[in-house]
Amino acid sequence: MITVKSFEFNYFSVNTYVLHDETGEAVLIDCGCFREEEERGLNNYIIANKLTLKHLLCTHLHLDHVFGNEFANRAYGLKPQAHKADADALPSVREQARLFGLQDRIQSIPVEKYIVGNETIKFGNSELTALLVPGHSPGSLAFYNKKNGFAVTGDVIFNGSIGRTDLWGGNQEVLIAAIKDKILSLPDETILYPGHGPETNVISESMNNPFL
Repeated sequence: MITVKSFEFNYFSVNTYVLHDETGEAVLIDCGCFREEEERGLNNYIIANKLTLKHLLCTHLHLDHVFGNEFANRAYGLKPQAHKADADALPSVREQARLFGLQDRIQSIPVEKYIVGNETIKFGNSELTALLVPGHSPGSLAFYNKKNGFAVTGDVIFNGSIGRTDLWGGNQEVLIAAIKDKILSLPDETILYPGHGPETNVISESMNNPFL
């Protein structure tokens, strides 16, 4: 059984997720901690639950979702894993940070491993399937666990909304088609854990999302 723990971090209210199972092995998804107290909160949870982090996964490489990658590297020896399309098409983290006057507060940690669509990511007795859902960014990923019935979707889809497409490499037509193909095709009861805001599920978004 996978436990999903969410944190809300940084100026952009990003959802960071720690997923762990009965073995104590875990993955960290979209490490967005920016302030020292956010780093402490994340670390305290990891220590309290005696977790061993195996992967630092990025749904995409927009600034707000990678603020904490330097901390994760420093504290746990992890380097980010993401899709190559984002690494190739998006400005560096420091270039993005410059737009918000934050370039002196963030360090770029290069992507160590490129994740491809349908790749299986293992930790403990559990696994995630990487789903390529482009449109918000060229290499946006969702991480799906069939057994426990959930997907961490990043900024692809939200409760009643979808990701913005006016940033680097965004395309609304591509995004909507990808959501319908990769997300709404999951079982109706699948819980969706987005990059911002509250969780939702496939049937709710299929029936009520005005963008779909």
